[in-house]
Amino acid sequence: MDISFFSGAVTFICCVFTAAAILTRRSNSKSKSVPTNGRDNSRNCACGSGGGGSFEMVEKVSVTVAAGEKQTGASMMEQLVPEITTHALSYLDYPSLCRLSMTNSLMRKAANDDNAWKALYHKDFTLEQDSMTPINGWKAYYAATRAIMNVNAEFFKIIKERSLPAMERFWLNADYVKCFHASGEYFTGYNAVMGSWQLAFNWEQNVDFEIRDVRARVMTDAAWVTMKAYLNMGSGQQVVHG
Repeated sequence: MDISFFSGAVTFICCVFTAAAILTRRSNSKSKSVPTNGRDNSRNCACGSGGGGSFEMVEKVSVTVAAGEKQTGASMMEQLVPEITTHALSYLDYPSLCRLSMTNSLMRKAANDDNAWKALYHKDFTLEQDSMTPINGWKAYYAATRAIMNVNAEFFKIIKERSLPAMERFWLNADYVKCFHASGEYFTGYNAVMGSWQLAFNWEQNVDFEIRDVRARVMTDAAWVTMKAYLNMGSGQQVVHG
């Protein structure tokens, strides 16, 4: 089990139990302060116009209490302070939050909260876009950013492996695609782009590099990625901004 999911779940359960204890205490105090016109509840139930009347009153009280407890248990999550719920969910990572949303309707509502996904976005990506408001909400914006980051990671994995078949599958087979190489050359069209990568994989020296500080920007009709590539040149590292 993922440790982040476990710690988040423990925190979440602690919050729920704390709220349950508070609600139970309030429920008990309210039941003790109900006016009975100077009579004890049990004595009031016993005073009836016959055994049948007394049994009917006890049965109604039991049903009412059971319904109240059921209603309180069902709304336990909703009665938590929103800030506490968001803080508890902030311990979960992306897969754990998605799995939580598939447990039941109440958890789905909590896990789809926009503030929870905004906090997760800032934790996993960047705080630079704190002032923006995504059109489709932070969950959709997180998913789009995650997809762009995964595509970028796959691209550099293919370069490290120097796999031309993987590069051919990676690119869209269209005439309008463009590729800019580190040398400054750029190529337009699928065939030209694939030819450039075939030449690069066959002739260029294999260079060990590491990608850091990756930042993605997702707009409604475009997206771009910035990063730093650290090249291991033997005598030291050379930083290339991209």
